Amino acid sequence: MSATMIKEFRLPDLGEGLTESEILSWKVSVGDTVTLNQVIAEVETAKAVVELPSPFAGTVAALHEQAGSVVEVGKPIVSFEVDDDGTAPSAAGPGEATSTASPAEAVAKREPNLVGYGAVVEKSGRPARRQRSVDGGAPEREVVREPVSAVEPAPVVEQPAVPNEPVVEQDRPRSTPPVRKLARDLGIDLALVRGTGPAGLITRSDVQDFAAWSQAQVSVPGVAPASAPAVGVSAERETRTPIKGVRKFTAAAMVQSAFTAPHVTEFLTVDVTPTMELLTRLKASREFAGYKLTPLTIAAKAVLIALRRNPTLNSRWDDGAQEIVQFNYVNLGIAAATPRGLTVPNIKDADKMTLLDLSTALSALTDTARSGKTSPADLTGGTISITNIGVFGIDAGTPILNPGEAAIVALGSVRKAPWVHNDELAVRQVMSLSLSFDHRLVDGEQGSKFLADLGAILSDPATVMTMI
Repeated sequence: MSATMIKEFRLPDLGEGLTESEILSWKVSVGDTVTLNQVIAEVETAKAVVELPSPFAGTVAALHEQAGSVVEVGKPIVSFEVDDDGTAPSAAGPGEATSTASPAEAVAKREPNLVGYGAVVEKSGRPARRQRSVDGGAPEREVVREPVSAVEPAPVVEQPAVPNEPVVEQDRPRSTPPVRKLARDLGIDLALVRGTGPAGLITRSDVQDFAAWSQAQVSVPGVAPASAPAVGVSAERETRTPIKGVRKFTAAAMVQSAFTAPHVTEFLTVDVTPTMELLTRLKASREFAGYKLTPLTIAAKAVLIALRRNPTLNSRWDDGAQEIVQFNYVNLGIAAATPRGLTVPNIKDADKMTLLDLSTALSALTDTARSGKTSPADLTGGTISITNIGVFGIDAGTPILNPGEAAIVALGSVRKAPWVHNDELAVRQVMSLSLSFDHRLVDGEQGSKFLADLGAILSDPATVMTMI
């Protein structure tokens, strides 16, 4: 039998400089055999929910963190027991001897490697490239141990089987995102709930039992609750949600943007009746059959066309290099409201897409964002953004720039309103456009010309013939 060893897998940086991630769920358990690239966990970063693949083929020896834990990048999260050839260990038969490979022999064979999980180890015993240290310490090391017949899992702390009696926790309550959402929906403070899951994890049934218990306490007149809630906390009157994940990242980015880039916002209300008529014709055409076309699709294309004539809005202020970076491509960001908070995924090279391609990309972007599966790569590298506040019935606003971008367009709702058309008062479909831009990069004249071009396209799509 070949020698076995224990491999520790540390949480990698799943984005650009992210420092922590929350383990939403484990897809494996201790003792499970896994293959290379098999999904072992689902983690939530400040930007996206990411499926974490296994960097090894082997057996899960230990899970160092529970679901619901927030883990710093570089901390061990799971250990694997693997053969020295990178495969799962096989059990030794009666009378078979086991041996342990030396560290030199352990690295003599090429290890399986995933992008972002460290350097590939060459047969020379030295890594092909220098490994990045964790927290300024020594590089990640390989631990070689004697083969063991069984690996003891982390101890489980037994909890009292009294699900409906509140308890005041001193530390942050441990639970999973779906359970926290259920608690918010029911107006329950998780600090009052006793967890009966592994190591005190609060489960869905714990929340439901506590809700039923709370209802029973208030439904009997003249009977006081068996246990008072924590001082200053009322499960019925307020809900506290930790600031983390997407909301924490968005808040920091918006504060930085608002107090770094000098914002200017301009407004323009236009008659978009011709655009809405064009949209109706396109939906009925054979070419767009089965495709999702919305006012956002047309507006996004109009933004891309107007940007060709006003490229200064597609730029970035590089403070460190003291340079203005002019982008010769457009990664179009679309602000998306998701259950996890506001995200701004972007469509790469949107300026090279046809209207049909743009429609497909927008649909895919929206579906992925709503499901929380947007990858970190799709959340970075944007050059200009659109926020469609019209879907909420809002006419206009003053959007804050996405960090690193020079402009953002807010699309208001399309409303029927009295409008002067052909020198006569008529009921037309109108939309308000809001443009915020970084005044360090964009002058008032440049911003105004861009907004005027955008309004001209939406009020008369045939105007495009004079612009391209």
